[in-house]
Amino acid sequence: METQDQLNYDRIAKAIEYIKENFKSQPNLDEIADKVHISQSHFQRMFTDWAGTSPKKFLQFISIEHAKKILKEEQATLFDTAYETGLSSTSRLHDLFINIEGMTPMEYKNGGKNLQINYSFAESPFGSLIVASTSKGICYMAFENNEETALKNLQDKFPNAAFHRKLDLMQQNALFIFQNDWSKLNKIKLHLKGTDFQLKVWESLLKIPMGGLSTYGRLAESIGNPNASRAVGTAIGSNPVAYLIPCHRVIQSTGNFGEYMWGSTRKTAIIGWEGAKTHSEI
Repeated sequence: METQDQLNYDRIAKAIEYIKENFKSQPNLDEIADKVHISQSHFQRMFTDWAGTSPKKFLQFISIEHAKKILKEEQATLFDTAYETGLSSTSRLHDLFINIEGMTPMEYKNGGKNLQINYSFAESPFGSLIVASTSKGICYMAFENNEETALKNLQDKFPNAAFHRKLDLMQQNALFIFQNDWSKLNKIKLHLKGTDFQLKVWESLLKIPMGGLSTYGRLAESIGNPNASRAVGTAIGSNPVAYLIPCHRVIQSTGNFGEYMWGSTRKTAIIGWEGAKTHSEI
């Protein structure tokens, strides 16, 4: 006999499939809820609990991924992209990109064209790294021993930007953090691109104090979405700025340090280093 949890899961899975198959008609909440035979308000709560985001936001994610594919692979016009995505106008397409991608559709299509990025290589207590900045702030930082690989990974993030090997003030202020000069933390500026959810998760990471630790569950609660631990983990895994956005301070609820984009051994070393540094100052 099917349990209530199984029944609820089946309904959400059916709703997700319906949205994926019919996003071009931009179905409203009532229409989707009707397909799974529950009330609009109940469906809204249930979908958010199971999927970690609202039905409306999920529809937007599906729509924008389709729009991005058209813009990138087919080089379509903004009008054609809006039409093929089921949006009523290019202004709606524009708003969708601004809200989710943090850039206009044309900026996405151009792949960072006209964006000037300075980058440099540096040494840290945890190995070599690359750090990159725009005029607005640090846009990328990653641990990588091979400079050629490090630069390629950066260029893949901004395929049409202009790159200059130059250590600027933005980068210098960021690198001071490895010299225990934490008085300059307020001078570190970040220039980030991500979805609303990703930005919310990354912002919450910045609130974990040096030497402190949190769990995926507590982080999900802190952003008002306690059932979104898995989605939080995915957003953490997309963090483009190593160390400065301290995803290394998030561990499993069991106490296990867990995985880290730049290596679990490095994560253990960073946590130990921060703990020792903050403890020595007490």
